[in-house]
Amino acid sequence: MDQIITGALKFMQDDFKKYKKLFENLASSQKPHTLFICCSDSRVVPNLITHTEPGEIFVLRNIANIVPTYEQSDKFLDIASDIEFAVLSLKVKNIIICGHNNCGGCAAVYKKKETLKNMPNLLHWLDPIFSIKEKVLHESNTDISERALLTERLNVVNSVENLLTFPFIKEKFNAGEIKIYGWHYMIKTGEIFNYSFDDKKFHLIKKEAE
Repeated sequence: MDQIITGALKFMQDDFKKYKKLFENLASSQKPHTLFICCSDSRVVPNLITHTEPGEIFVLRNIANIVPTYEQSDKFLDIASDIEFAVLSLKVKNIIICGHNNCGGCAAVYKKKETLKNMPNLLHWLDPIFSIKEKVLHESNTDISERALLTERLNVVNSVENLLTFPFIKEKFNAGEIKIYGWHYMIKTGEIFNYSFDDKKFHLIKKEAE
C-alpha cells in the first residue's frame, strides 16, 4: 500500500501538472467517444493499449469481459446500466469488447465446479462461458493453449452478439451510428487482434480495424 500512497502523492505533486489543462476542461463533463468493455485483469490497461487520454474512453470492466443478453439485463444491472449510460447518454460512437490471452475467467470453466464452490458468485457469473466450453471441446483438439485461445475469442464473439440483442444498440449499429469491435489482446507480445464480421475470424489490427 505504501507504493500506492507514494504514487498518489507523486501524481498530485508532479504528474497532474502535465494534464492540468485537460482536467480543467473535463471537470464539468465528459464526452468519451468509445465504450471499452474489458476484463478486470490487472494486466489489461485500457488507456495504455489504446494510447488514449483521460476523457476519451468510458471503461466497463468485469471478469472475462462478459456481456449478458438484453433478456438477462435485469440480473446484471451493473453491466446493462453502464451500456445504457454510455450509448444513450454519453452517445459513444464505438464499442470495443476486449478479451485477452491467459484469461483466468475463461480458464476457470475447465476446472471442476467443486473447486469454485467457495466462490458461488463467480461460478454464476461465468455461466455463459460454460456453454462456450462445450463448443470448444467439440471443435478443438486436446492442445491446452489452442483450447484457451479459442475459448477466449469465442467469448469475445459471444459478448459482441449479446451486445446486439440490446434494441437501442442494434438500431444504432444497423443505422451506422455506432461501430462495434471485438478485440483479443496478447499480453506477452502486445498484439491486438480484431474480429471481422465478414469472415468471422480475428485479424491483427492494421492501420484501421474494419
